[in-house]
Amino acid sequence: MATLFSRIIEGELPGRFVWKDDRCVVFLTINPLNPGHSLVVPREEIDHWIDLPADLAAHLNEVARVVGKATQAAFSPTKIGLIIAGLEVNHTHLHVVPINDLGDLNFANADTSPRDEDQDKAAAALRAALRDLGRNEVCD
Repeated sequence: MATLFSRIIEGELPGRFVWKDDRCVVFLTINPLNPGHSLVVPREEIDHWIDLPADLAAHLNEVARVVGKATQAAFSPTKIGLIIAGLEVNHTHLHVVPINDLGDLNFANADTSPRDEDQDKAAAALRAALRDLGRNEVCD
């Protein structure tokens, strides 16, 4: 059975995509810790990040780094956090989170009902920042 993320990638479920390439996608999480919180997800269903082939792991980390730079430019947080947890969906994903303090990485503080307008605005800001970085993987 396809994972929740595979269903989003295939378009069966909605997602606010900001990046697509042949190996991964990036979309906003539905439960953001802060505006601009995105997920870097491999197209291939691999449950545990330690099982990723080395080249795919390197690619995901590079995409997270680029998306982190765009997130920094778009939202001006103190830092960009990167988390690999993987308990909620059995499909590897890297959380790229704009943070101002350590509490911003606490999933208990996630917004479980973000406004669509706010999510759309965050996605647009992140896409614009990625374009400013010269990235052609940006998607609308």
